[in-house]
Parts: sequence; C-alpha cells; structure tokens
Amino acid sequence: MIKNSKKHLRDARESYIEHMRTALKISSQLLIASLQAFFHSIIPALFTKSASSKIKVLHLFIENRKK
Repeated sequence: MIKNSKKHLRDARESYIEHMRTALKISSQLLIASLQAFFHSIIPALFTKSASSKIKVLHLFIENRKK
C-alpha cells in the first residue's frame, strides 16, 4: 500500500501534505454539497442550486489541477 501511495503522489506531483490539503478541501466541499442536497430533499425551496453549483466548481478545480 505504501508503494502505491508513493506512486500516486509522484503521479500527482504533490507532497504528502499538499495532497492531504487538496483531498481535505475536496472532501469538505463534497460534504457541504451533500448536506445541501439532503436539506433540499426535505425542503425543496432550500439550496435549489447550491449543491450542483458546488459540484461544478469542484469539477473545474479537479480538471485544472491535471494541467
């Protein structure tokens, strides 16, 4: 597992800390989007576009990291 992790970090061209920071940023934003979608499912007037907008922003962030 350590060998695969080191390869992944090399492929991503990131240090362990850089990778962890980025993964935590993405994870926290997905958690927020998930909660927004959850509350939207209960009360449709809440967060009508928030979750989908956040996912679009995250998609652009991830795609731009690959360049």
